Amino acid sequence: MNNLVDIQNQIQKLQKQASEIRDREFDKTIQDILTKMQAFGIAVKDLQSAMAGARKSRVKTKVISGVKSKTGGTKKKTAGVAVAAKFRGPNGESWSGRGLTPRWMASLIAQGKTKEDFAIQS
Repeated sequence: MNNLVDIQNQIQKLQKQASEIRDREFDKTIQDILTKMQAFGIAVKDLQSAMAGARKSRVKTKVISGVKSKTGGTKKKTAGVAVAAKFRGPNGESWSGRGLTPRWMASLIAQGKTKEDFAIQS
């Protein structure tokens, strides 16, 4: 058990040392920043506007039906609307022709058939 207690004491000492070093470096870093701000004539407002610009470029927003979304890209108002089937498989499977080719269609194409062989005639 002494070994565990010794290790815990070492951890406390090291954490205290790390905190002291962080405090010293923090103050030094602040002084460096202030010196550079004075040298370049940078005001706090300049930093705030730069941060706001950086946030805007990281988060792309879009408007879908009047609602903002943070996912980026574009989306039509008709997303999620069901579309009539354009292809029907030999076992009654159907496919609208949108999105990934279904497995049943891919396996039939691999056997030498074409999509048009399964087109639904209107």
